[in-house]
Amino acid sequence: MKFRLAHAPYIGNKIALDLSTCGFVNVLHGLEGIAKVAQKFIEANIQEEANIEEKAREILEENLDEIEFMRADEHQLFWKIKQKLAENENFILNFEDRYNHLAHKILDELFEEDLIDSATSETRIVNVIFKAINSYSRIYNEVEEIVQERIANYKRKIVFGSEEYDLIFDKLYQEELKKKGFLS
Repeated sequence: MKFRLAHAPYIGNKIALDLSTCGFVNVLHGLEGIAKVAQKFIEANIQEEANIEEKAREILEENLDEIEFMRADEHQLFWKIKQKLAENENFILNFEDRYNHLAHKILDELFEEDLIDSATSETRIVNVIFKAINSYSRIYNEVEEIVQERIANYKRKIVFGSEEYDLIFDKLYQEELKKKGFLS
């Protein structure tokens, strides 16, 4: 699943919570520092993908006349351009590989910043971080649907996209994430 920047704090919190409860990691300075480190790397990764997509869109736009003349599929071309740009910039598009790479970077920073300590193998800790990221990607759509349904069942109509809708959505979204163990 492709994350948006708004997801990064939730994933960071999930990583911090999971590390604190796994039983083989000692949290040295509270959960907030861990969550911030994870959020930083996740946001950077999301932004890097957005930059690649922006470059791909620019390339498509520059060649739009030729694409239309050839009657080429713009979606397929976009994906192929994105793949090539990602390859050139050593950006990982495969989600499992990307989550694994992020987990390693987050772990390295957590040790470097002296935020955690552990006597177990780094692989076990990376697995906890990976699973936290992966579990968020799996439940995101489910939580979003639950929240949208709850809003749709309000007695009065809440206009989608309005400021009120966004505020209610965010509040309900956080409640659902708490129920699922992503927030404390």
